[in-house]
Amino acid sequence: MLNSQQVLHIHPSDNVLVALQNISAGTIVSHQQHAYTLIEDIPAKHKFFLQDMQVGEPVIMYGVLVGKTLQPVKAGSRMRTENTGHAAEPYDWKPYAYQWTPPDVEKFAGRSFLGYHRSDGRVGTANYWIFIPTVFCENRNLDVIREALQEQLGYAVSNKYKQTARQLVDSFLQTGSIDQVDLSPTSSSSLPHRVFKNVDGIKFLNHQGGCGGTRQDAATLSALLAAYADHPNVGGVTILSLGCQHLQTPQLLDDIKKRNPLFDKPVLVFEQQQMQSEEQLINEAIRATFQQLIQLNLLQRKPAPLSELCIGVKCGGSDGFSGISANPAVGYCADLLVALGGKVLLAEFPELCGAEQQLIDRTPQEATARKFMRLMHEYSAAAERVGSGFDMNPSPGNIRDGLITDAIKSNGAALKGGHSPVVDVLDYTEPATRAGLSLVCTPGNDVEATTGKAASGATLILFTTGLGTPTGNPVCPTIKIATHTALAKRMADIIDIDTGGIISGEKTIAAMGEEILEYCIQAASGNITPKAVGLLQDDFIPWKRGVSL
Repeated sequence: MLNSQQVLHIHPSDNVLVALQNISAGTIVSHQQHAYTLIEDIPAKHKFFLQDMQVGEPVIMYGVLVGKTLQPVKAGSRMRTENTGHAAEPYDWKPYAYQWTPPDVEKFAGRSFLGYHRSDGRVGTANYWIFIPTVFCENRNLDVIREALQEQLGYAVSNKYKQTARQLVDSFLQTGSIDQVDLSPTSSSSLPHRVFKNVDGIKFLNHQGGCGGTRQDAATLSALLAAYADHPNVGGVTILSLGCQHLQTPQLLDDIKKRNPLFDKPVLVFEQQQMQSEEQLINEAIRATFQQLIQLNLLQRKPAPLSELCIGVKCGGSDGFSGISANPAVGYCADLLVALGGKVLLAEFPELCGAEQQLIDRTPQEATARKFMRLMHEYSAAAERVGSGFDMNPSPGNIRDGLITDAIKSNGAALKGGHSPVVDVLDYTEPATRAGLSLVCTPGNDVEATTGKAASGATLILFTTGLGTPTGNPVCPTIKIATHTALAKRMADIIDIDTGGIISGEKTIAAMGEEILEYCIQAASGNITPKAVGLLQDDFIPWKRGVSL
């Protein structure tokens, strides 16, 4: 017989239990003075029913409706897509009565981080120069400049795989075979010393937009690129334009000024169709940028209060442990930061489906709540018009590891935002201006979501994963948090923090949340380099506002 330490009853009203380890058919599980005999194997992260149920009966998890039975089920049987379909309660505004008790922040009172202070009063956690193409035609030129600058200035990642390819070529040319080549892991070769110690990197925002498509696409892209130019972690911008594209440089410059009238960062503009040659374009862009890097390097990190942090929270490659370990721990960290006067951004609107009412109930301003409702309705309707829907959001990997319905995934995902009141709702690329928790309209897609969070001003991103996701962002250091220890060990090259101690019972959610905030302080100060940053995992995908889940 197993005791309740091997299973989890998330909420007293739930009619399913979560297996914290693999449990074999025939096992008797004792929980709260009840005994349940499992009639099939229940893998870790999956759920089993506590009672016999008929077709159409509600499935309750996290204390809310997350699905309905599609066929009769027996107590002790495993929840599957065959027997459980997505379902969620309708949502609407009602008078605000939410009460929140902030966590104890005594440990962090008076703490600071070492950040880059911008002239408009904001503080960055990094100091980047970015290259922006106004159109995809300039992507190759960005690639050429990237290759020329990053290694010479000490920002490139050592490419040990060049040695792998060389070994294979040499063996083939000498013997006609590669069977004897030893491809065992080797240590990375050394890289050139960083030339500019106060410039954390040069980033390149390659994209596939700027021309073709619709004028709305170009306008949305312009707003996004303007947001990155204005980002607190960015110290200057080089713009490469072809000249004839939809997204004209004057529009982008105008959007930057509209977003921030106080914008005074150096902006270099090069238009290829006005140059004598591609070589002239690239040489002049490199020379002018290098000159500006000399000036940007004069800026140094200085102390800033934790209230200047803006943290985006994201989950990707989620599993059945995400809503039990990593997400609640990140949520506790989020509550700590809100209590300290900072900003937290919760996005991924398709992954809030089924958790809407809880978020609405936490929103004191009716207009703000109704903006959230409108954006959710419009987004959901657009998906349904093309034969999709939020209920189709869970990926095969999500389902395989226990996230059977979108409402299960969403209610676990929403925990990343903690429990503080919702102070604002932001459409895509709108900047976060209010201290506290804001909801940001983005897809659930990992890169589109992180791209959107950075556009709204996130200066760090906490990214939880149960399956393992290498996503990063060009301008916003992204911290990877594993939901269980096996993943943290298996993919140690991309994982920064392991919350598996919550599953094993060795750590509390609160203790883990405090550890995460401490890591954020060190990363924001440049004392720790998150794995995604070290690997140059600079993922950037603009959202065209089409249907993307």
